[in-house]
Amino acid sequence: MEITSETVIKKPKRLTSIVWNHFERVKKADICYAVCVHCNKRLSGSSNSGTTHLRNHLMRCLKRSNYDVSQLLAKRRKKDNAVTLTSYNFDEPQPKEEHIPVAAIKFEPEPKREEAITFGSTKFDQERSRMDLARMIILHGYPLAMVDHLGFKRFVKNLQPLFDIATDSAVELDCISIYEKEKHKVYGMISRLRGRISVAVDLWNSPENARYLCLTAHYIDEEWKLQKRMLNFIMIEAAHTEDIHSEVVIKCLMDWDIERRLFSMTFGDLFTSDDIVSRIKHHLSQNRPLLINGRLFDVRCGAHVLRLLVGDAIDALREVIHKIRESIRFVKSTQTMQGKFNEIAQKVGIDNQKNLFLDCPMRWNSTYVMLETALAYRAAFSILQEHDPAYTAALSEQEWEWTNCVTSYLKLFVEITTAITNNKSPTANMYFPEICDVHVQLINWCKSSDEFIRSMALKMKAKFDIYWSKCSLSLAIAAILDPRFKMKLVEYYYPQIYGSNAQDNIKEVSDGIRELFNEYSIGSTSVSVDYGIGSSAGGGGGECRDRLKGFDKFLHETSQGQSAVSDLDKYLEEPIFPRNYDFNIFTWWKVHTPRYPILSMMAQDVLGVPMSIVTPDVAFKTGGRVLDQYRSSLSAETVQALVCTQDWLQTEVEEFNALPSAAPVPLCIEAS
Repeated sequence: MEITSETVIKKPKRLTSIVWNHFERVKKADICYAVCVHCNKRLSGSSNSGTTHLRNHLMRCLKRSNYDVSQLLAKRRKKDNAVTLTSYNFDEPQPKEEHIPVAAIKFEPEPKREEAITFGSTKFDQERSRMDLARMIILHGYPLAMVDHLGFKRFVKNLQPLFDIATDSAVELDCISIYEKEKHKVYGMISRLRGRISVAVDLWNSPENARYLCLTAHYIDEEWKLQKRMLNFIMIEAAHTEDIHSEVVIKCLMDWDIERRLFSMTFGDLFTSDDIVSRIKHHLSQNRPLLINGRLFDVRCGAHVLRLLVGDAIDALREVIHKIRESIRFVKSTQTMQGKFNEIAQKVGIDNQKNLFLDCPMRWNSTYVMLETALAYRAAFSILQEHDPAYTAALSEQEWEWTNCVTSYLKLFVEITTAITNNKSPTANMYFPEICDVHVQLINWCKSSDEFIRSMALKMKAKFDIYWSKCSLSLAIAAILDPRFKMKLVEYYYPQIYGSNAQDNIKEVSDGIRELFNEYSIGSTSVSVDYGIGSSAGGGGGECRDRLKGFDKFLHETSQGQSAVSDLDKYLEEPIFPRNYDFNIFTWWKVHTPRYPILSMMAQDVLGVPMSIVTPDVAFKTGGRVLDQYRSSLSAETVQALVCTQDWLQTEVEEFNALPSAAPVPLCIEAS
């Protein structure tokens, strides 16, 4: 507003607040005002009013937004040379009115990129802050282009005016630099492992129709903690042949130097070509024979098999499911129809708390819930058909029976999928009873007198048999190494599965675990020597010659027949551990390692095999993993750097949060 006939008052010495650089103090009659030099707004300027309302006005003043703080600092230096950019101490108590909110000022300084500027005891490091930004982008999956967003720039400049925001291309280079450093750390950690490693291989899709091959290492470390680290995320062309796929996998294994230390490989797709697996096995066996001739090497994802079985069930009931969806749409078409349906439900005694809803076809568990809810209103739908001729999507009694049967199958698959994907430590031993339940149920369904149900079950069992033929031995051995089950669980399920042939198949499992144990017994001495276990205590360094290597070999050859075999026999002959919900298999084996030194080594590798590689967020999706639109637009090298490093950083955060009394985790794990 216009100010006329006022006298400008010379500011007394006590008006030292920095806020007065934005206001002129004027007096009209006997009243003092503070007039904003940017917008001419008049506020109270009385000495009793303080400066809080003036600072609040500055935060809202639109015409002040382009004010350069360097001008403000220059004015303050002239007034008081005691306050400088490098000597101001934030730890000393300052008058309350001296602080103006930093967020209210637009900063546009241009410090040198490499220099570190100190504010008293606070040090600002441009390089480290830039790497922190890159780590944040990787950790949370933010787009690289966020550094170009106006809102982000304004936020950062107000937060730290000295930070020079890099371009998205520069941030991309920083992310790749972090990837190289983190990869070196992961490589060192894996190279120090004494046990074997299992690798999961999964295919991702993308909106750009590109496919990515994801390799993840799974293992149990020396502290008996289940670990996993993503190794590679490589784009593969659609035109690539099976030969190329196997070569890509082999090259990745060689780059990480783990091709001689593999226990198994888990493939995410049941129908991954056997030729691809055979080529990988052939290459690996040339350097070092696979355990028990590779019979435990080829594992297929259990959750993916369940998804295939669910797909067959839903596909068989496709026309009936369509009718149920149309029926629900009809009931929910108007409030009047919904009310009429509710009245019918009450008359027939339906007291269901669940409301009818349409499923999401992309999530099969929602289809299950829709069918289960519709079955609860079965009688109401039947009466609706009689009273409303406009309702044309009614189901026959036979179709309702099919729906009831298929829904019971889906319920089993939902329960098992939830059990194996929601477990935070999904060790291999937990899968055998779940998979055996599916096997037993499939056998029973195939005996159904209903042709529709029987034909559907036979189609499902044909796919399940492929999985069972590849994974049954691995599943059984893992269950035997659970002290709550041992051989008893195999002896319980196999008669239900194989009938009169059960004893032959039980013997096959027993022979398999003994053969595997014998190979670990034979290799235990060489493994110990490779990693320096049991070397001469008098050696002065890692390169000293161990004069007792020959004795180790002699000791192994003369005592193997008695002690090693009895190690497994002793475990199997002792009573099983009571089954309770507080049991932790890692703790049990860690405690019993001295009692079963070789068997515990074998258990460490077997229990670490990923029997399923589907994460909870995609467990119930009808499709596989899909890379987001943003990352799909980046180069293949950048995508691998971002995806792999995100996995590594998230693992560090999870481990940090698991520590007792965990403090806030720093994004910058180490100084750059």
